[in-house]
Amino acid sequence: MSTTQADLTLSSRVRALKPSVTVAFTNRAKQMRASGVDVLGFAAGEPDFGTPQAIKDAAKRGLDEGLTRYQPTLGPMPVRETIATKLRDENNIGAAPGGPQLTGEHVAIGCGGKHVLYSAMHALLGSADADGQPDEVLLPTPAWVSYRPIAELAGAEVSEIPAGPETDFKITPEQLRAAITPRSRLLVINSPSNPCGTMYSESELRALAAVVAEAAATTAPRLLILTDEIYEKIVYGGIDHFSLGSIPEIAERTLTLNGMSKAYAMTGWRIGYAAMPGDFGKAVIKALGTLQGQMTTNITAFNYPAITEALTNPQVAQEVEQMRRAFAKRAKLIEQRLGTIDGINCPKPTGAFYVFPDVSALFGKTTPKGAKLTSATTFSEALLEEAHVAFVPGEDFGGPGANHVRISFACSEDQINAGMDRFKSFCSKLDLAGGQS
Repeated sequence: MSTTQADLTLSSRVRALKPSVTVAFTNRAKQMRASGVDVLGFAAGEPDFGTPQAIKDAAKRGLDEGLTRYQPTLGPMPVRETIATKLRDENNIGAAPGGPQLTGEHVAIGCGGKHVLYSAMHALLGSADADGQPDEVLLPTPAWVSYRPIAELAGAEVSEIPAGPETDFKITPEQLRAAITPRSRLLVINSPSNPCGTMYSESELRALAAVVAEAAATTAPRLLILTDEIYEKIVYGGIDHFSLGSIPEIAERTLTLNGMSKAYAMTGWRIGYAAMPGDFGKAVIKALGTLQGQMTTNITAFNYPAITEALTNPQVAQEVEQMRRAFAKRAKLIEQRLGTIDGINCPKPTGAFYVFPDVSALFGKTTPKGAKLTSATTFSEALLEEAHVAFVPGEDFGGPGANHVRISFACSEDQINAGMDRFKSFCSKLDLAGGQS
């Protein structure tokens, strides 16, 4: 029997998987720029700063000293201990007397935060109850576009908990309590938030933690928290970062994700890590090692000294603070500029380097070149094609995201001003050509 083209198919998992919209718009902007178009990009979630020199020098030393061979899958124990010390001292995770402790054995290092997230969800999800119903992931939305597809690839069902701009995109304890079911396995929290640029206060996180503790003792005994704190050092709105894993009542149910990409301007280094205190935490980390051993094994060997340098060198800490201050100035600038554009509403940014304005007041209008604006996607496509400004449409972020666009201000103040000038001009010309197409 001969093989036909119809017999050659990809897996159903991949065929059902949507590409990342953030990557798609970033790549389109790069392609247009490469062809000579003056595109101003606000799509990439990547700091525009260079990696601090001391971190680069540490990696060079590692390379010169022969760190070019396989390493332990989850990283050398001294480096894992360095991360554990950071989490105990800065985040108060595993530091409470008499509570679950955090050591290097409770830490996993992987190839970027996304890889660690993928491993974590595949380690924790995929079971079915007695009726064959899948695990449930509780996802406050809008949320980063990769949480849902990774959870679904792991065999889980995602249940959104939507929150709008009126609450700075933050869910309430009452919403969380109403969403929890006996199948609830994982609550995902991302604070500061991508895409929203807002963050929870300590009191708000403690209130959510109390609901989780209550549910774990009654209706949802398998419920865990996955807290993504990759933007923890990029805060500027008067709200201090707070780690859910520091709360004793839920510490042994909380897996903390973090990495080097955002705070240290190390996106291309691909270094992420996860930590979870207590005996179950140690079991989770061991499971991550088993999965990682079948995928990537260790990260690039000579990058391990760079992790230690980043987390322990006071000069690096000063440079991270300088970057934070720059983001704070940019946040204030873009908030001011957006406030002058008719039809655009945006909560005050307080963390990360994004704003997530509502552009739905512009739906139904027509661009000068005749494009009908019916959604965040058509709006973003027209803005890119006609004004050469790249934002990310909000549909794939879930919840009320369909009315919003994500704007990354990980760029210079000059670019922010130039981009906002083009954005404002684009919005002011809508409907002018509405009857001419």
